[in-house]
Amino acid sequence: MSDENQRHKCKYQLIGYAPHSWREEFIQIGALIWEDNPEGNGKRQLELRFTRDWRRVRCFDPDVDIALLESIESELRNLLNNDPDDKLKRIVDESFSNILRVNAPKGYNPESLPAGIEELMRNHVEPLKRERLPRLSGRAAIQTKMRAEFEHARVWDLLRKRIPASDYTRPGDPLRIDAGYRPNGVIRMFHAVSLEPGLDLAKVLAFSAGGLRSGVERVEKAGLELTAIVEPVSKVAGENQDPERLAMYRFGVETMEEAQIRVLSTSDLSRIADTARRELHI
Repeated sequence: MSDENQRHKCKYQLIGYAPHSWREEFIQIGALIWEDNPEGNGKRQLELRFTRDWRRVRCFDPDVDIALLESIESELRNLLNNDPDDKLKRIVDESFSNILRVNAPKGYNPESLPAGIEELMRNHVEPLKRERLPRLSGRAAIQTKMRAEFEHARVWDLLRKRIPASDYTRPGDPLRIDAGYRPNGVIRMFHAVSLEPGLDLAKVLAFSAGGLRSGVERVEKAGLELTAIVEPVSKVAGENQDPERLAMYRFGVETMEEAQIRVLSTSDLSRIADTARRELHI
């Protein structure tokens, strides 16, 4: 059997971000690939992915709302899983035409759907990865790893993202917690707190924790387990454990713990995501 015969017969569409509906300008941010099964034998398999590296998009539109685009990705995936038969353009036209653009479906024969989506993202959406862009650092690096682990556990789309603290404290509170879910009588929230640049993020979260906890109890009638995700100490203090940086790291962790915040590092994320998978019955 030839290599061509072993490949999957698929179709794909690229998804572009167009911040100004009256202009023709857009930038590719994602791709959809699905099995081309005209006979309708069983449910079609599909893969949808938006970029995980938003630096190119921020250059294109400095005012881009990344949280909105990430929520659209989750919503699109849910809609397509319920109605996958070549309906992306209709869904976008009906719900997201003011911000997204999609091309007409094209044929494609990848080795598999996961391999196909990787190739589409590499060739059409994230070509600048071939250049040596600066590595993500600080909060952005922690957030990226957090999302990757929750996605690996297949729970990312089930989490509430960028939770406004003002829902539980008072109007005007600018803090947004990165992610959370409610398994039973407790709400678990997770927030990336980088100690690499200093202690400001740790102090803000510690200051907000009490009001956030009281508000959750009042509004949700549930307890709050707030977890800060930080870098490993070696990332901040270095392999040689610089005494000044080490003291700062410990102070940041202790400040949050004194505010009844659970502090874990990025190395604990796979265990956190696995707990979420079990609690959300995935």
